[in-house]
Amino acid sequence: MPTYTAPLAEMQFILHDVLNVGESGIEGYDDLDRDTTEAILGEAAKLAEEVLQPLNTVGDEEGCTLENGVVRTPKGFKEAYEQVREGGWMSIDMPEEFGGQALPYIVYSATGEMFVSANMAFNMYQGLSHGAMATILTHGTEQQKSTYLPHMVDGSWSGTMNLTEPHCGTDLGLIRTKAEPAGDGTYRISGQKIWISAGEHDLTDNIVHLVLAKIPGGPEGVKGISLFIVPKFLPNEDGTPGARNSLSCGGLESKMGIHGNSTCVMNYDGATGFLLGEEHKGMRAMFTMMNEARLGVGMQGLAQGAVAYENALGFAQDRLQGRDVTGAKNPDGPADPIIVHPDVRRNLLDQKSFVEAGRALVLWGATMIDRAARGDEEAEAMVSLLTPVIKGFLTDKGFETTVLAQQTLGGSGFTKEWGLEQFVRDARISMIYEGTNGIQSLDLVGRKLGLNGGKTIMAFFEMVKAEAKDGEDDAALKAQFLDPLKAASKDLQAAGMYFMEEGMKNPDNALSGSYDFMHLFGQVCLGLMWTRMAKAAKRMLDAGEGDADFLRAKLETGRYYMARQLPITGTHLARIRSGAEPVMTLDAANF
Repeated sequence: MPTYTAPLAEMQFILHDVLNVGESGIEGYDDLDRDTTEAILGEAAKLAEEVLQPLNTVGDEEGCTLENGVVRTPKGFKEAYEQVREGGWMSIDMPEEFGGQALPYIVYSATGEMFVSANMAFNMYQGLSHGAMATILTHGTEQQKSTYLPHMVDGSWSGTMNLTEPHCGTDLGLIRTKAEPAGDGTYRISGQKIWISAGEHDLTDNIVHLVLAKIPGGPEGVKGISLFIVPKFLPNEDGTPGARNSLSCGGLESKMGIHGNSTCVMNYDGATGFLLGEEHKGMRAMFTMMNEARLGVGMQGLAQGAVAYENALGFAQDRLQGRDVTGAKNPDGPADPIIVHPDVRRNLLDQKSFVEAGRALVLWGATMIDRAARGDEEAEAMVSLLTPVIKGFLTDKGFETTVLAQQTLGGSGFTKEWGLEQFVRDARISMIYEGTNGIQSLDLVGRKLGLNGGKTIMAFFEMVKAEAKDGEDDAALKAQFLDPLKAASKDLQAAGMYFMEEGMKNPDNALSGSYDFMHLFGQVCLGLMWTRMAKAAKRMLDAGEGDADFLRAKLETGRYYMARQLPITGTHLARIRSGAEPVMTLDAANF
């Protein structure tokens, strides 16, 4: 059976020694001292390890069932949900006026990683609600906020997002769901949505659906889309669930993974809906939820990679097979543990070096979300630039990490007993939903590079440049971290320059290289994180602070990444510079 132990020491190191949250100057961070974060994260770890993780296999094996229009979640999910709800974990960053704890988003992000590693399918129920809450909080009227948020914040009601329809996915301009004005300020919503995570379940008293639909007579395409609140039960004046709305779950998807989460076909048959935000401005409002969801999905990729690595490492330390070619390391046993073998160590270090830097990237991103929420426009722009990178790159590499972890176990990794095959299956969806990773790369190159006239990407380059310059007087740091980071950043800048020069001549030149650019960007981000972590570890070692073994391992793992992983930026650049010709020449009929 798989295990999970929360990476508390890792998180504390990133929060306090790398990001220096208490001294960051971000409003609300002054209270995040080591004792406070240790207490909060420690309690979340207990919940993840003792309550959620034991249900991960249960959810995978049992799945959800649809009975008379009601979805039954796996055994133990409802009781676990109540524990999460009672602890206030799903809304720790929501405003106090609606029942939240008003903690910074970075705390929600850190606890979220633990919950996803422990049980990704379960955590999706509360994750979707969080996004729906944020959307209502940002775009809702005062009445809508007071009607829905207190119940959603306390977890007695949940939320969803309804975008996709059977005939269209990413191209939302093609949606057919209609919203007919009812004459009383409400709308009648009719249509079908598919792949709706947590669309129907038995965990809460009400489910608040956020539904994209078109008001007749509006503009064509995405400009004619509006967003509506469509609750399963219409709220009474006293806030309790009232009459059943005209919507239903038409079926459950049979999926590769995340079996414990209900993925529903939702039918709306003249259901009562309430406009959220402005008419025909639905995409603007929905992007609040979609952008948060994309960052959360990036974290899902990381979290599945992290738990898979943990289990692969445990296996490699215990499994006896073969002898170290340089001499027996376990002379009293029949064989050495497989962790002595160079190829197994390479495999594990690929996993470890990704997971630790990916975690730093997610938490650094969370600091920018907190800055943006407090009015920092530069931070908001940087988050917008990095969102497709965090979503696309981290989920690609997270899935790859689960496969590497499965490979570490050999034949055992292919069996259900050890749990690695579930991590692989669960991680796979993260590359697809909330915008496939191909779409993320197109968004990055087609929209985000030009953000603010290119000022945001230039600000990123300057940030990396400053990081690569700071500490050059340390020869080892310069050779092992600063110079590799500088070289990778130059590759990223060269790729951006290629798009500017060649993309204008032929847009396919840019679009054919967009996926490589997303990965190139992601590698530079992780190189930046490793450089920052290396500086922090070296500073602490020199000062005699912290756990010396932990800090030395941090430096050695970072050195591995910079030497063995970061040079791939050169390959990505070469692919980008090859242009559209190798991609577009073959006639479609000859594929």
